[in-house]
Amino acid sequence: MADQQVDLTGVVILRRELLADGYSDASIRAKLKSGELHRVRHGSYVDGGLWRSLTAEDRHRVLVRAVLRTAHPSAVVSHGSGAVEGGAEVWGLDLETVHLTRRDGRIGRREAGVVQHRGKLNKEDIVTVNGLPVTRPARCAVEVISVGGPEPALVTINSMLHQGTLTREELVAMNRELKHWPSTLSAAVVLRICDERVESVGESRTSYLCYSQRLPRPVPQVVVRDERGWIVGRVDFAWPEAGVFLEFHGREKYLRYRHEGESLDDYLMREKRRIELICQLTGWVCIPITWPDLERPQQTAARIRRVLASRQGAGA
Repeated sequence: MADQQVDLTGVVILRRELLADGYSDASIRAKLKSGELHRVRHGSYVDGGLWRSLTAEDRHRVLVRAVLRTAHPSAVVSHGSGAVEGGAEVWGLDLETVHLTRRDGRIGRREAGVVQHRGKLNKEDIVTVNGLPVTRPARCAVEVISVGGPEPALVTINSMLHQGTLTREELVAMNRELKHWPSTLSAAVVLRICDERVESVGESRTSYLCYSQRLPRPVPQVVVRDERGWIVGRVDFAWPEAGVFLEFHGREKYLRYRHEGESLDDYLMREKRRIELICQLTGWVCIPITWPDLERPQQTAARIRRVLASRQGAGA
């Protein structure tokens, strides 16, 4: 599970509980209007200040808890909802929809914002995460593959692998066990390119861009040393034979690697010096990638391909 997840135990309160505490529907509406309360879904509320402070992922976790308050007792948090609760990074998944799987083998009633799946769940398929029943990481990973495309699934599974909540061997075994699920093509892609060394959403999407655009597969997290053998840094991806490395620049990297008290300008200057030093030590050239570049995969791949072609033999 990811570090420092917000504790959401008991944050959801139902309308009937508010009425039992002496509130009227009119007073509830007044609290909603003032922002003191926030309606998560029909009949379910959370403190307004807390809601406004939460990330999209933690808001989804609140929504999960609201759904579970009135769901069938056999419901288990699964698919993308299970991945979010387990602390995995997600991208491209619908965080407005809660996914549950029922242990009794039945499909519950369909309602807006909730998908109840039917599937055989053994006792060992369920773990407790933050007090909630959740499908175990290997099962959850294959569930994500089954409902999302390969790129969103790769983001989540790389995160689980990097965090250590999932191993490649567990993923392969679970995919084999659930081979009858309608996800064969996406599973083959994800299994081919997933890598526990990939550290972020941006890096996972960059990895997928290289695969989908048929670029040579880069090596992730390449360590660079100086003349004395001391480590001076790592690069996100590299093609050592071509003498090219790629760095993904996004907000998540700024948040992760900025020193305490360091301004954004100071961080960017330090990052610039790091890249310049790596170029000097290796003779390689750097390709910077940003979020907008990922939305233009063909153009971005063409740029990478041109640089690689111009550097034939430079890394030897």
